[in-house]
Amino acid sequence: MNRLAILASSLALACAATLAALPAAAQDSLAKIKEKGVLSVGVKNDYKPWGFLEPSGKIVGLEIDLAQAIADKIGVKLEMLPVTGANRMEFLKQGRIDMIVATMGDTADRRKIVGMVEPNYYAGATNVMAPKSAGLKKWEDLKGRKVCAVQGAYYNRRVSQLYSPDLTVFPTVPDALNALAGNNCVAFLFDDTLIVSTLSAGDPKWANYEMPLVSEDPQLWAIGIRLEDMDGPLGKIVKDISTDWHKSGKLLELETKWGIKQSPYLIETNKKLKAAS
Repeated sequence: MNRLAILASSLALACAATLAALPAAAQDSLAKIKEKGVLSVGVKNDYKPWGFLEPSGKIVGLEIDLAQAIADKIGVKLEMLPVTGANRMEFLKQGRIDMIVATMGDTADRRKIVGMVEPNYYAGATNVMAPKSAGLKKWEDLKGRKVCAVQGAYYNRRVSQLYSPDLTVFPTVPDALNALAGNNCVAFLFDDTLIVSTLSAGDPKWANYEMPLVSEDPQLWAIGIRLEDMDGPLGKIVKDISTDWHKSGKLLELETKWGIKQSPYLIETNKKLKAAS
């Protein structure tokens, strides 16, 4: 009996030590968020209309509406921290934010670092924005020509390897667009969702620009959480929320609200999940 008691006590101590050694997020991030009363979300503030600054300085956009919906579902306040493609995953790992809702492409390499919640809430592809006078007709036309891009974008490497442009990388979208407008590059490489919204916004600054190529490399977007949260309460509630967004048509409604052309991915996923329910 004494041996059994000692063994049981040892096992209990080992379990306690294991739990103590786990990252705080793994123990229950959702409970900690509720206790704090705040959900911290990394968002874009330079990617209209998904996340951008109003003249008043307030961050608004489709993804901001999504972040607010998650905070409302959990029952806490929303705190937003502007992030870029280069720092958003690091901010999540450091605990500066609880999740990412920031136009993040769901790639195999990123899944090794960050948990990608499914179903994915959006999808984009790669293209360029260029002055019509550039005469771009095919991707190969970029070879050896100066192309502006944004640091941290997943497609930079692929396009460089396939088409050999002279890629100049900037820290933010506005920086890259300003360089394009200043004739410092022949094209701006980015997600076609942003390019379409920029060209359709009616800004005379871009009246003589176009998206001349066929979009390539379709990429799903995901809400990012820490890997250790994927199978925990936070991962479950965000997965359920994303599923409901698709089934209810909320994502399609938000596209309409923000003047975005309806995404074939959203239409297809909405039909599939409604049929399965």
